[in-house]
Amino acid sequence: MSTTATPKKHIDELHFEHRVWINSMNFYYDEVKTFESRLEELIQRNSKTEVTSQIEHFQNQFIRQKEVAEQIISKCRDHDKFLANQSKDHPIAIDHVLFADHTKLRDEVETYEKIYRDLKAEFMAFLVKWM
Repeated sequence: MSTTATPKKHIDELHFEHRVWINSMNFYYDEVKTFESRLEELIQRNSKTEVTSQIEHFQNQFIRQKEVAEQIISKCRDHDKFLANQSKDHPIAIDHVLFADHTKLRDEVETYEKIYRDLKAEFMAFLVKWM
C-alpha cells in the first residue's frame, strides 16, 4: 500500500489562488443576478405552464449557485486568515515554509465551475427558445 504525501505549496501560491477564486465567484454571483433579471423579464412576458415550471427550476438553481459561491468565498477568506496568522507568528521563516495544498477547495471550485457552465448553457438555450 503506497501513501502519497499531501502536495505542498508556498504561501504566495495559495494566496494567489484564493484571490483568483474569490474574483471568479464574485463574477459568477453577479452574472447570476443578471440572469435573474432576465428571468423576471421572461416571467412578465410569458405565463405558459411549461415555461413557469422551467422558470422555477432556474430560480432555484440560481439561488443555489449564489449560496455555493458565497460558501467558497468564505472558505477562501478563512484559509487566507489562517495563512495571515501563520505569517504573523513566523514572519522570518514564512518565505521558506510550505503549506498543505488546498486540493479539497480546488476540487470544490472546479466542480462549481463545471456545474455553473452547464447551468449557464441550459439557461441560454432556454432563453433562445422562450424570449
